[in-house]
Amino acid sequence: MSTAAVTFNPAMSTQPVKSANVPSLFPGKSWQQVLARDTSADGQFFYAVKSTKIYCKPSCASRKPSRKNVTFFPTAAAAEAAGYRACLRCEPDRTEDKPDPQADAIATVADYLKDHAAERTRLADIAKATGVGRLTILRGFKRVLGVTPGEFAKEQRLAKFKDKVREPKKRVTDAIYEAGYGSSSRLYENSAVSLGMTPRVMREGGAGLVIRYTLADSPLGKMLVATTDFGICAILFGRDQKELEADLRERFSKAQLTPARGNTGWLAEAVAFVLSQLSESPTAAKFPLDVRATAFQQRVWKALQAIPRGETRSYGELARELGKPTASRAVAAACAANPIAIAVPCHRLVGSDGSLTGYRWGLDRKQKILAAEHL
Repeated sequence: MSTAAVTFNPAMSTQPVKSANVPSLFPGKSWQQVLARDTSADGQFFYAVKSTKIYCKPSCASRKPSRKNVTFFPTAAAAEAAGYRACLRCEPDRTEDKPDPQADAIATVADYLKDHAAERTRLADIAKATGVGRLTILRGFKRVLGVTPGEFAKEQRLAKFKDKVREPKKRVTDAIYEAGYGSSSRLYENSAVSLGMTPRVMREGGAGLVIRYTLADSPLGKMLVATTDFGICAILFGRDQKELEADLRERFSKAQLTPARGNTGWLAEAVAFVLSQLSESPTAAKFPLDVRATAFQQRVWKALQAIPRGETRSYGELARELGKPTASRAVAAACAANPIAIAVPCHRLVGSDGSLTGYRWGLDRKQKILAAEHL
């Protein structure tokens, strides 16, 4: 949809747009955006359902109504003035500047989950202990904190394990059970991405972890690609070999870093992938990633990978896609923590005005990557 098609005059009448005006103000694409739950359309218009008298954002996850029952409005105020009430699911009347009314309640639940990280807690028990309704927990938790209650609880249990396993003379087995895991297999299942290594290796600060790496020239300067036995753990850019190896050493301070003898396996595939992204014939990634991340970082990185090549999003837009509209800075921080350049395309995030802002490997490289993706 063009910008002109969705730029509205605040002084516009609060009456709903009549059918005769639909083609000019709300073309068929608007209805398609509603069907697709297009988050990029949020704030550009709102749709209301005549049978329920409720209005929603285009991205609302509620069941889609019949087209004949839908009318469009340029603003939330216009919809309310016409007698519609805001959807409780997508909250179209809430803005980033308006504090979430359930923030305090969700904070209470979060504190409870932190204090009981080693326990298996049911939703009903959490609701009873905190006085917060189950529906509020389910709907509000992800919106306020950006993760589900289950994801948050897993992160707290994993954090507890990390604390336990670092205690002097603490056995890994004891740490596993004291953190609330029923078995070592349950820990491995839940920590494959967050740990990026086995508990014993983690307890020893990464000592014993073998990381093979290779250096290659690219249109973006010198590039370093590193891998563990589980997948690619770093794709870095820098001025020269010394800078890149220092960066890798800082990230894996006690690991055994070994230059690879030739580019083979995942290393070769990763180098070829990165180079192809800067050409007219990009290829898909065929290698696994082995990175450590929090639950929120994982969600941000997955959302970045879902942005189509040649497109960009603002930090605020991505935060809203994640259901956490006030978390623009948290999204930026997750991007800054990304160790896998290009494969996790944090270069596709720009400022709210479309300007190039913030990139771990420099704005010049960011500009070149985006230019290549628009070919």
